[in-house]
Amino acid sequence: METAHFGWCGPTRWRSWRSRGRWPNSAAGPVLALELPAARWLSDEVLDALRLRALRARERGFPEAASADLLGVARATVCRCWSASGPGGLQALPPPRHGRPLGAGRFRSDDQATPRHALLDHRQPQELGIPSPLGTRRAVAKLLQQECGVPLASRTGGASLRRCGSTPQRPARKARKPDPQEVRRWLEETYPAVVERAAAAGAEIFGCAAEGSGSDAERGRGQARPGHTAGKEVTGGQARVNVVSALHDPGEGHFLTFPPPCDTAVFRTFWARLLAAVRTKVFLILDSLRAPDNAAVQAWVAARRDRIEVIPLPK
Repeated sequence: METAHFGWCGPTRWRSWRSRGRWPNSAAGPVLALELPAARWLSDEVLDALRLRALRARERGFPEAASADLLGVARATVCRCWSASGPGGLQALPPPRHGRPLGAGRFRSDDQATPRHALLDHRQPQELGIPSPLGTRRAVAKLLQQECGVPLASRTGGASLRRCGSTPQRPARKARKPDPQEVRRWLEETYPAVVERAAAAGAEIFGCAAEGSGSDAERGRGQARPGHTAGKEVTGGQARVNVVSALHDPGEGHFLTFPPPCDTAVFRTFWARLLAAVRTKVFLILDSLRAPDNAAVQAWVAARRDRIEVIPLPK
């Protein structure tokens, strides 16, 4: 930041006061001190006006240092403007900005990247082939990489998000609703085909789901008078138990209780016991479970394809 000192004086008196460390109309310091912003933060129009004023000050006889100090620019700036204006006039003044233009070297401009970012406003990254649960900087970098074919750093995705007006926010939990068209297709086409294949192979169809419950899992509301909160007595510790079950249409059921978490080992153990209890081939219709998507579970099912086949429900 620069400090501006205001006072009327000519070039001769300016050099005299400058050499003695004093300023006009003051015996102890400047009349008024203001903090000027750095010239690099000024617009091009303001910089052009400062250059013209620097030339006017040099024409009136002010030294380069005095002109630069009064205008709040560097002395080298006044020197370059004064040297260039001599032979070439105002047309020869140096350009207002140096270096590469803003945005030079980008693979995609902001107008081209905005439609790609809009995809994340209504779709999950997994639907676009990006292994990320949220639209993070890395996910956006992967999204742009799919289009331009060049590996991009995470900071590049973050810079692109900032230019489009995105800010980091805590995600809201939203339940994912199945696609109505996909559900209709599953009921009218997929499930009838599964029934026909099961009948031809002499297999049985089971529906598999997992659920969890706790010792204090009391749902609903209790009545109480105004000013008094309804209370519920619970045990000192909290106990939770999970259950995975497989139900057959005639009413046959198999289940396995286990403590959290619900990992891949649980499903492999339960399905192995299910195959031991059921002698025929099993067509297993899965609810919206994530553990069966694991590579280890898929390899386990592939090794027993003659005994079990997994059919997921629409997610």
